[in-house]
Amino acid sequence: MTNRPTTLERAFQLARSGEYSTISDIRRQLKIEGFSDAPSQISGPSMLKQLRKLCETARPEEAAVVEPVLDAQ
Repeated sequence: MTNRPTTLERAFQLARSGEYSTISDIRRQLKIEGFSDAPSQISGPSMLKQLRKLCETARPEEAAVVEPVLDAQ
């Protein structure tokens, strides 16, 4: 018996990782990992909101805030 997480568990793991910034990125990775039911499992406004918030919170500061570099000439 394997200890493979469910589609939802894996989606939340990916969101917390800080490597994915959008729901589309998470769905794409789930598909790559063989979770073919991702589109039907990762849906609904409440779940999408939770995943977006986790993605936003988990992103490293330098990736979350992009400021233009001004040349001082």
